[in-house]
Amino acid sequence: MRINKYLADQGLCTRREADRYIAQGLVYINGKRAELGSQVAEGDKVETRLPQRQYRYYAYNKPKGIVTHSPTENQKGIQDIAGLSGVSPMGRLDKESHGLIILTDDGRITEKLLGPEANREKEYVVMTKEHLPPSFKARMEKGVDIEGYMTKPAKVKMLGDSKFSIILTEGKKHQIRRMVAAWGYTVADLKRVRVMNIRLDTLQAGQWRNIQGQELKEFLKGLGL
Repeated sequence: MRINKYLADQGLCTRREADRYIAQGLVYINGKRAELGSQVAEGDKVETRLPQRQYRYYAYNKPKGIVTHSPTENQKGIQDIAGLSGVSPMGRLDKESHGLIILTDDGRITEKLLGPEANREKEYVVMTKEHLPPSFKARMEKGVDIEGYMTKPAKVKMLGDSKFSIILTEGKKHQIRRMVAAWGYTVADLKRVRVMNIRLDTLQAGQWRNIQGQELKEFLKGLGL
């Protein structure tokens, strides 16, 4: 295994940061200074002298109409309205959806939170334009065929005739909208209210708060960091 991947897998830094630390002579393998591209084998002793870094984590309530990544000339992105520099959104919420998104400068969590095998819970509250039948809950929970892909089992709670909450452990593009459409219904409103243990709670649209203390400890522990 390459040394930069080893350090990233240990949760010490990202691969890009690892390359920088290696070039600075802060990483050793079996007592010898590591080089870019060095390999780590089972039984090797890896030592680091990495600087302590203070990462930043924010819970942000994305309003409707704001894009999470790569806004075009006529669009507004999170960076345009949140007033937070040097942090990036973890994951996506489509333009017409709103709610919780995590902003951070900690690149270590990207794969652990968003990777295809991560299986991290994300909870949404959804309203549809139509009334939903009693069979809707079971249909959604067992998985839905969306254009040839069968979604993983989900947890659904009916909150009214046209309102429900759903907990997913994956994040295909427009997944909930496509799942609902597969049964002939249309999403009228979609809000994300939780990512793992981080909750939106009373955070208003466009507002953010620090993730810190016990909440942050639980979050990082859940990611294996």
